[in-house]
Amino acid sequence: MRSPNFNIISVRTPDGAISEKSEFYQNLIHRLKFLNIPLLRGVINMFEMMLIGTKALNFSSLISLGGGEQKEENGFWVNFSVILSTFLGLGLAIALFKFVPLWLTSILSNYIPSIEANYLLFNFVDAFIKTTIFVGYISLMALIPDIKRVFMYHGAEHKSIMTYENGLELTVENARKQTRFHPRCGTSFILIVFLLSILVFTVIPKNPDFIANFFTRLLALPLIAGISYELLKYSAKLKDNNFLGIIAAPGLLMQKITTQEPDDKMLEVALNSLKLALKSEENYQKQKHVL
Repeated sequence: MRSPNFNIISVRTPDGAISEKSEFYQNLIHRLKFLNIPLLRGVINMFEMMLIGTKALNFSSLISLGGGEQKEENGFWVNFSVILSTFLGLGLAIALFKFVPLWLTSILSNYIPSIEANYLLFNFVDAFIKTTIFVGYISLMALIPDIKRVFMYHGAEHKSIMTYENGLELTVENARKQTRFHPRCGTSFILIVFLLSILVFTVIPKNPDFIANFFTRLLALPLIAGISYELLKYSAKLKDNNFLGIIAAPGLLMQKITTQEPDDKMLEVALNSLKLALKSEENYQKQKHVL
């Protein structure tokens, strides 16, 4: 769980207890106000969340294996593994969702003249292929028991947040009744990136050389991510806006896979993180006010 000034992690230990960690953390945009501008803040937030998420997964793995709290404090190697894992994951994502779809679309354009002649259609096919690969990849991952448990905890996270946002007491009973679909989820962000790429790539001249075209699209990714972040942010604020609702709809639909219904023990862990985040933030604000 995140609050403006803290990262909170709660993990169910092998003996059934809950191990928790509260870490003071202010994101780069918070520390350097001049970076908090539209488009740029979305790119910065994306990379920060990748690092934070990878670090959280590493911490939870160590705790679940036992004795992880001591191992986790080995700073250099932990940070190195987090950075390495993040960039390996990013490299895999680029290969699967950028290189392969463009390569397959380029091959299809050699056999279907209309794809080659119409650049909008070319980009639509590219987006369709990458979305199909993404949905297929996530669906297959969901069949793995350990990954399914991650998706169940993802659902627990959403339900606990919805409990808080609806002004209810943070109990398992209240959280159980909430929807596991949340408009600000990272799943929605990814799908918005895919859909928005159709329009953005259409206004970028196509390079006849495949490699040059691939790297041009790669360089445009931060721009697309920045725009997608702003759209996701405003779609969550304006839930009743029909146009923004249409933009958010694919992501909410995709959450049927990336979130699963959690059990009560998972909800307890998620609520523990949320309560600790709120408590840590409250204590910090009180201390800051006194100082």
